[in-house]
Amino acid sequence: MAGGAAGAGDRRTERLLNLVIALLSTRTWLSKEQIRRAVPQYEDCATTEAFDRMFERDKEELRELGVPLVTGSASAWFDDEQGYRVDRDAYALPEVSFTAAELAVLSLAARVWAQASLAGPAARALTKLRALGVEVDEQSLIGVEPRVRTAEPAFEPLYAAARDRQRVTFTYRTAGRGDGGGRVAKRTVQPWQVTSWHGHWYLVGHDLDRDAPRVFRLSRVEGAVRRSGPAGAYEVPDDIDGRAMIACVAAGARDGEPRTARVRLAGGAAGQLRLRAGVPAAAAGDDVEAEVVFTDVEELAATVAAAAPHAVALAPDDLREAVVRRLRGVVDAHPVARA
Repeated sequence: MAGGAAGAGDRRTERLLNLVIALLSTRTWLSKEQIRRAVPQYEDCATTEAFDRMFERDKEELRELGVPLVTGSASAWFDDEQGYRVDRDAYALPEVSFTAAELAVLSLAARVWAQASLAGPAARALTKLRALGVEVDEQSLIGVEPRVRTAEPAFEPLYAAARDRQRVTFTYRTAGRGDGGGRVAKRTVQPWQVTSWHGHWYLVGHDLDRDAPRVFRLSRVEGAVRRSGPAGAYEVPDDIDGRAMIACVAAGARDGEPRTARVRLAGGAAGQLRLRAGVPAAAAGDDVEAEVVFTDVEELAATVAAAAPHAVALAPDDLREAVVRRLRGVVDAHPVARA
C-alpha cells in the first residue's frame, strides 16, 4: 500500500512539473486543449470530464505552491477561448549578489546540480508543444528541472549502467606516482552504486576480474566507458553500503606529500580555485597566476578542468597531463558538440 501511494505521489509530481514546463515554455496563452495534449498524464484521461477535474485540482495546487498561474486570452475581440500561462515577472527571482566566498561555494554546488539542459519531462513537453505549432522559449525553463552533473565524463555512463544493472569495462588509473602507483589497467565491473563522498564521486561494484567488491574513484577513469551484456544481468546486494565501503578504502589510503601547482586564473572567474589559492579579494577581477597546494593530482585536475577555459594548469607536468586527459575525455564523450 505504501509503495502504491508513493507511486501515485511521484506521478502527481511529474504531472505538475510537466504542467509548469508547458506554461513556462511559451510567451503565448495556452488553451486547455493544448495543455491536455502537451502534458502526457492528461492524455491518459478517459473523458473530458476527468481531465477537467484533474486540471482544476492541479491549478489550485500550483497556486498553493506559489506558482503564479494566470488566465487570459490571446484575442482582443473574443474572450471565450480562455488561455493559461505563468506570470514570469512574479515567478522570477529578484537580482541576487554574492561575495567571493559565496561564489566559491556555489561553484562547488554547480559541479553537482546543473541547470544547463533539459531532460525527461521537460524534453517531452517541449516536443509536444512544437508538434502543436506553439513557439517555445527554452531559456524560460532554466532552473525548473536541474539534473546531476559532475566534471568526470565517466559519471553519466556509469550512473546509467548502475541503474540498468549492466556490466561495464573501462580503463582505470590507480593512485600514487611511484612504487607501482599510477598504473593503468582495464577493469570489468558490475556497477552497484555511484556515490559522492567528501567531494568526490565513486563507483561501488563487483570487480569481475578480481571476483570481489571494489571501489573506483571516477576521477581516475580514463577514456570511454563501454557497456556490454544485457541489462538486468545481475542483482545488487540488499545490504550494500557504498559510503561505508568508500570510507574504509579512504581510511587505508595514504595521502601523498604536499605539492604546489601553478595555475593561471581569468579575471572574475574560477572562484573556487581563487579561494583555495588565497588570492586577495582586491584581485578578484584580475588575471592572476596562483599557487595551489595539493596532494591528489587527479582531484586538482578535476577542479581545474571544471573551471576551463577560465583556469589553465601551468605546472607541474603531471597536473597538466591530467587536465588535458580530462578535457579530451569530455570531447570524446560529446562528438556532436565537437563537430
